[in-house]
Amino acid sequence: MNTVSHPMASASLSGAAPMSQAASTAATPSPAHPIQLHADAHNALTMALHYLRQPTANVPGAARKTVQALAALRELFVLNAPEAANPAAQAQLVLREDGRV
Repeated sequence: MNTVSHPMASASLSGAAPMSQAASTAATPSPAHPIQLHADAHNALTMALHYLRQPTANVPGAARKTVQALAALRELFVLNAPEAANPAAQAQLVLREDGRV
């Protein structure tokens, strides 16, 4: 009889966590500390500059690092001002200040 073993079957028999469970555990980020977010942005921008200063400028690499830096700065902004990250909340604040709500 010809049997084909499934990769998930061997993982469950060996006691290892299934891939879907392992992936879902790794996908949940831990809350970041503001100092760490600032350091991440600084390091990403430093690497972007390093990539651009090379004789063969690695523009795609610099762009990726710039995006990482902007993501860290955005997360830092959201962490410091959670109501500012929501456009609807911003609109409500403006309306309250104008006395319309």
